[in-house]
Amino acid sequence: MPPFLTTLFAFFSVNTIAFNILGYPMSYIELVGTLLYLWSVWLISKKNMLTWPVGIISVILYAFLFYQIRLYSDAIEQVYYLGASIYGWWYWKKGLRDQDDSTVFVRVSQVQTIIFWAMGTLALSIIVGIFMKRIHLIMPVLFPEPASYPFIDALTTVMSFSAMFLMAQKRIESWVYWIIVDIIGIWLYYVKEVKFISLLYIVLLFMASNGLRIWFKGLKGKEFKDN
Repeated sequence: MPPFLTTLFAFFSVNTIAFNILGYPMSYIELVGTLLYLWSVWLISKKNMLTWPVGIISVILYAFLFYQIRLYSDAIEQVYYLGASIYGWWYWKKGLRDQDDSTVFVRVSQVQTIIFWAMGTLALSIIVGIFMKRIHLIMPVLFPEPASYPFIDALTTVMSFSAMFLMAQKRIESWVYWIIVDIIGIWLYYVKEVKFISLLYIVLLFMASNGLRIWFKGLKGKEFKDN
């Protein structure tokens, strides 16, 4: 195998460790994927179109990561994020092409639309939660143990799906979804003793709050610039 391919395959392996932090082996794929993910969140809060290609690379890395550690649901979830990112990139670019300058408008949905999304998200979360609660009975070979916190996990997953779509639509309430997901995630990952991820969600909470502030400021100014 050519040295380049050997290096590439080694990079994508979770067994290729960059460094250890407090006894936690940090692989290159997790490190780079996380840094790119944080960068993409920062970029979108700053209204920068570059958020989409950076986010696409991040979700691809996370998909490989989750697949290797057998978190198949999370790996499949990245496929959705990939599609939503491609859609968001296209939608934002289309918004710029349809206007005379480099300004893209952010929007806030009408009350009935917000209620529709909230109720739909809650209903789908309950359905997914019921399924995940019984998944060890439905597919015992793949899932021999009962799901942990199935309804809370389902809620954060479905809310993330909704938030990603709303963000691609440039709707300001998407940040509210992310803030709720981050708050729940801080607690959930802490009690599940993956405290590094819990710490990451604290960072994401601050970034989401700042993103909401910036987008709301842009909403009042009626503009959203592609920097």
